[in-house]
Amino acid sequence: MARVCSAVFAAAVVALLLPSAASSQTWPNRPVTIMMPQPAGGIADLLARGTAQALSAEFGQPFIVENRVGASGNLAAAAVAKSVPDGSAFLFATQAQVAFNKLMFASLPYDPARDFVPVIVAGKSPVVFVASMNGPASLAAMIEMARAKPGQLTIGQTGVGSMSHVAYELLQLKTGIVLNGVSYKGGAPMATDLLGDHLPLGSDLLSNFITLAKENKVRLLAVASAKRFGDAPDIPTVTEEIRQPFEAAAWFAIVARTGTAADIVQKVNAVANRYLQSEKARELIARASLEPVGGSPAEAEAFLKRELETWAPVIKAANISLN
Repeated sequence: MARVCSAVFAAAVVALLLPSAASSQTWPNRPVTIMMPQPAGGIADLLARGTAQALSAEFGQPFIVENRVGASGNLAAAAVAKSVPDGSAFLFATQAQVAFNKLMFASLPYDPARDFVPVIVAGKSPVVFVASMNGPASLAAMIEMARAKPGQLTIGQTGVGSMSHVAYELLQLKTGIVLNGVSYKGGAPMATDLLGDHLPLGSDLLSNFITLAKENKVRLLAVASAKRFGDAPDIPTVTEEIRQPFEAAAWFAIVARTGTAADIVQKVNAVANRYLQSEKARELIARASLEPVGGSPAEAEAFLKRELETWAPVIKAANISLN
């Protein structure tokens, strides 16, 4: 009798496993949603839609980008976190949803470490420190000014908890300076004040200021990338200027619901990598001053871990909260 019960139990377990195995083998057999926590038309949205088109062409099913903005991207992230892990929903995340928000909110409707598995890091958008035309002529000059008058030199950033914000917080920690940070509701109003010489300094993504710099309307002081950026080879890196390692970039990653079959994750990863290497993607990336990343799911996981290790102490030291 015990043997019979054991056999029945084993058969039941196999039966429970079979639907999952079958679903991964036949995936996708229905439309797939890619949740986008940012508005339509931005670089993250365009990159997500390009990837979705490549996936649709590869697998013959619609991959639909759904813009669900609000709550610093937590609405979109929570929707994927609560989805069935069958490959029917992915999140095209920024650093906020899978890293920063966990450090800045007292509670979240999801846990990025528990609920998501990385698929691929698509690209990075480096931060640049920028000055008005009457502002400091270099990052070194800016640092000296800040040291001479602690807390009096104003720097703009594009929102509490943004990469623009935490980048200058990291600069303060590494150099010992104290700046007067002013938060703007996005890059456009900050750029207006820089152009009008109402603001001496700003911290924002390079993509938002490279054209203005080429038109001699603002001055790029230093870019926070590992090496000099292709679109701005004459602009030094922050690392060069402060003689310490310094990188800060907004980034975009595809993540799946934890429990999604590994072969589904790998399939999406392979197509996304091919898309990033395509001419269409290269044109978009160049136009938006992005750094393509790509790589394996394991490399994406390692990247996310490094980002958390880098920014958790900065966010804690600056006491940044979004509650």
